[in-house]
Amino acid sequence: MNGYTIGALAGLILAFFGLAFGLGGFLIALLLGAIGAVIGGVATGRLNVRAAVDAAQGRSRG
Repeated sequence: MNGYTIGALAGLILAFFGLAFGLGGFLIALLLGAIGAVIGGVATGRLNVRAAVDAAQGRSRG
């Protein structure tokens, strides 16, 4: 699956949670999806947490 397909599926799932469970369900689904994306990024090595924290603090690595 490419990025467009994954994004479309994520949007449909969030829309379902928003319709079925209201704003609270939508926000919980969005939060859990973001947490899952961060965990997946760290696990696959595509997200370097140390570099992201350093960049947020205004320091550069490397």
